[in-house]
Amino acid sequence: MQQHWFTGPLASFDTETTGVDVETDRIVSAALVVQLTPGQAPQTATWLADPGVPIPEGARAVHGITDERVRADGRPPRLVVTEIARALGEQARAGIPVVVMNAPYDLTLLDRELRRHRGCSLAEGLGAAELLVLDPRVLDKHLDRYRKGRRTLTDLCAHYGVELAGAHDASADATAALGLVRALAARYPGALGGFTAAELHLRQAVWHAAQARGLQHWFDRSGAQERVDLSWPLRPARCGCGRRLSPEHRCEIAA
Repeated sequence: MQQHWFTGPLASFDTETTGVDVETDRIVSAALVVQLTPGQAPQTATWLADPGVPIPEGARAVHGITDERVRADGRPPRLVVTEIARALGEQARAGIPVVVMNAPYDLTLLDRELRRHRGCSLAEGLGAAELLVLDPRVLDKHLDRYRKGRRTLTDLCAHYGVELAGAHDASADATAALGLVRALAARYPGALGGFTAAELHLRQAVWHAAQARGLQHWFDRSGAQERVDLSWPLRPARCGCGRRLSPEHRCEIAA
């Protein structure tokens, strides 16, 4: 019998940070959860980093991690982000899909941290491997696009009957996101079961772009100045001149 991706091994990644700006904020804690089969006890790796900057009160109120704790128990961010990238690379090389709720946030922030502390991109940090990402936020919005209401991790877990114990703890959120993807596949087997994880990865980029364009249209109609990035699962880095980095780009400022 052919095994579907959602009945096999899945990993899940989550971070807690100093804020919500992927370009300037820092990773405080992270978790990678791996579950080989549904219902099996997952294996969890966790990291605590001393970000080198004060943790704002608003962020502390969300995840409860204090400056005192990271100074006492946190490790240098250069080591932490290197280990995280290596661990994600191991999942990629094993062909295990990685669940990341709102992937453009966590993966972009990790990319910027690697650039900040290691001088390399996330792709370089992963080595000769490419992540297969499953984003429950994108999947849910595609499968049930007209449902009203918020679609945070807490909201989605409540809607799909997935336990979320200790929200805003990286390991708890990663575990819940993994269970959420399995629950989505169980509810919509016809819509998701016909794809491989690699095919879903490609389709999510298209679905996210369509979802982002719809949100941008709503912002434009309401007169808001908000700009929505269409990129998924990672927002491209930008040069000092504001253009996206690419092998062909030559920065006029640097020149």
